[in-house]
Amino acid sequence: MFRLIKNYWNVLRRPSLHLSLGFLVIGSFVAGVVFWGGFNTAMEATNTEKFCTGCHEMRDNVYPELQRTIHFSNRTGVRAKCSDCHVPHEWTSKIARKMQASKEVWGKVFGTIDTREKFEGHRLQLAGNEWRRMKANNSLECRNCHQFDSMDFTRQSKRAVDAHSTQLASDEKTCIDCHKGIAHTLPDMSGVK
Repeated sequence: MFRLIKNYWNVLRRPSLHLSLGFLVIGSFVAGVVFWGGFNTAMEATNTEKFCTGCHEMRDNVYPELQRTIHFSNRTGVRAKCSDCHVPHEWTSKIARKMQASKEVWGKVFGTIDTREKFEGHRLQLAGNEWRRMKANNSLECRNCHQFDSMDFTRQSKRAVDAHSTQLASDEKTCIDCHKGIAHTLPDMSGVK
């Protein structure tokens, strides 16, 4: 076994006897492009609504809640999909979020949230995780679509104008501070500060 590993190592560290350096460079470039294309294709495939609702935990619990909101059906026909609110658009932030979300797969694999009752039991924790993440990034996903500079205060209620023109404008608060439950049912908040 050791001899086999040693032989492979010797092949890897020696210059190629049969292939030119140009071929190796071009071949490596093509392999890199193919890998990168495959990686990005897989990344975008995991940002689709079909992927997000592929497991019954999401399809049966939170997707029906989204379907009852203005983010799903509205007069303009613009629909927010799961990744619009849960995955940043910037590439490095997107990769970080995807790595973070891979931990959430454990809930599926180990049956932590595989029934409606279990999901409801963890809803506050799951929502809290999202709220903290969105608070930390200044509601970046909201701001990808809702730009403060484009808000028409004349079409907002007095309460909304007061909040948007003072708290939001001064960076005192961010979107998620006031808009929890905008797309999903709020968890039982009794006992939460």
